[in-house]
Amino acid sequence: MAVIVTIGLQIDPDRLDEFKQIMREILPDTRAFSGCISVEVLEHHDVTGGITLLEKWDSVEDQVKYINWRTETGMMGTLGGFLVAEPVILYYDKLDA
Repeated sequence: MAVIVTIGLQIDPDRLDEFKQIMREILPDTRAFSGCISVEVLEHHDVTGGITLLEKWDSVEDQVKYINWRTETGMMGTLGGFLVAEPVILYYDKLDA
């Protein structure tokens, strides 16, 4: 069963446009990564710099492999430079309701 992942980010408002551009550049590779079903980037209406990544993966293991790959390539370090707070990562299973 697919897993839904939300990653809540608080981006430095002064660097928000730069962050958005990097997302545009890297998300094609994310979407092509093995096990990735979809990724959407959401911007909070009322909190400047509030970003949520809404991801759907074949499994938690696939998403963890992706995070490890991004860490090995140095991209996680790059993205971490935009954050003003720790990211909040949550995993969900869809209920059959």
